[in-house]
Amino acid sequence: MTGEGSRLEPFRTELTGYCYRMLGSGFEAEDAVQETLVRAWRSLDRYDGRRASLRTWLYSIATNICLDMLRSAQRRAVAVDLGPASSPGADIGEPSAERVLVHPIPDALVLSLDGDPEEVALRRETIRLAFVAALQHLPPRQRAVLILRDVLCWKAEEVAHLLGTTVASVTSALQRARSTLKAVGVTPGEPLRPSDPVQRELLSRYCDAFERHDVTALVALLHEDATMSMPPYTWWLHGRDQIRLALLAPGAACEGARLVPAQANGSPAFWQMRPDGDGGYAPFGLVLLDVAEGLVVGATTFLDADRLIPLFGSPAVPPRSPEPAAPTGP
Repeated sequence: MTGEGSRLEPFRTELTGYCYRMLGSGFEAEDAVQETLVRAWRSLDRYDGRRASLRTWLYSIATNICLDMLRSAQRRAVAVDLGPASSPGADIGEPSAERVLVHPIPDALVLSLDGDPEEVALRRETIRLAFVAALQHLPPRQRAVLILRDVLCWKAEEVAHLLGTTVASVTSALQRARSTLKAVGVTPGEPLRPSDPVQRELLSRYCDAFERHDVTALVALLHEDATMSMPPYTWWLHGRDQIRLALLAPGAACEGARLVPAQANGSPAFWQMRPDGDGGYAPFGLVLLDVAEGLVVGATTFLDADRLIPLFGSPAVPPRSPEPAAPTGP
């Protein structure tokens, strides 16, 4: 955008974060924000700053677009919410439809890394896969209220004005939304904390064990109730012992594979790269880890790497001599 439209571009990142929490899909969030900015640009000459700030006006447009997109859509979820755990030898079935599962998003599209490290950690926490999946349990308007009030820290009066309702209605919706989230629960886990020595040590050991295909060492880093899933399939495993059996199953070996640090969902994340047969590596999947208290409590590997690369960008090609890596960041 040029001219007057350039006033809108600085809001893109925060709007994308808002739309992602609302929609649960990085692809849909980008579409919603692009539509928001196009509508705003077309109406900019009619914008009245006396009625609302530019930021509030943009959030109003984005909210209406998200509510329209959610009107006939089913609730997105993570695999563990869709049925009982599978067994290690079970057929993983067919890929799910596009709108079934929550999708990942690059940190760069939704996060500002400026400011106090604790504030950055809080921002990362609110785009963790488990938190975004929990938000999808809320009706769309309650979801908007909770995100605006509890995540973005808007005042009740501001939210009421944006949604065209009363402060009492906003307060009531927020209470119901908080109760639902408490009942649903959020999978334990920490956002990426590059300066945390405990987390860095865990991730370094995880990468080392994975790349050596040392199943015993890898499983030792898992919580006894750890989960493993592989979107777009709804198949998932529960428990360290079940994951161990799956890793040892014939044909499950990832020998020669590498883990390349990625920046996704404010979480420890890696591209899993496998040998391509020509002496190089090709992306196999995007791995997001949930870690807590020095253990891995969940591993989600998005297998549709080719579809994710246009959103995330091509992963770095790993060196030919394996050296364990851990995600880095500010």
